[in-house]
Amino acid sequence: MFVKYLAECPEFTAGDGCTLRELLHPDKADLEIRYSLAHAKVGIGEKTMPHTLRTSEVYYIISGSGLMHIGREVRNVTANCAIYIPPGATQSIENTGNSELEFLCIVDPAWQKSDEIVLGN
Repeated sequence: MFVKYLAECPEFTAGDGCTLRELLHPDKADLEIRYSLAHAKVGIGEKTMPHTLRTSEVYYIISGSGLMHIGREVRNVTANCAIYIPPGATQSIENTGNSELEFLCIVDPAWQKSDEIVLGN
């Protein structure tokens, strides 16, 4: 059985500017999975930098509220919603609430630095 607690995962700033903790990645543990799973946070009034991935991604909002930007579309997002981000789409998320925006990121196939392009502000 493999169990990983969030507190065991080192926190770092991702390329898009969010605070990230990687929970599951097939390259970093003996797991038979294709995807990676990370926990992300965006502070009050902050926004991640627009970026693209060659792979698909899903965000699951745990707490907080914000605006999700995918291409030219913008939608309000809140706790308990899932957002599908297709491969190659320009994406960013901004925290418009009064508390930290927390969400899970599932990337399939698993996130690789070579698959991501950060476009800046």
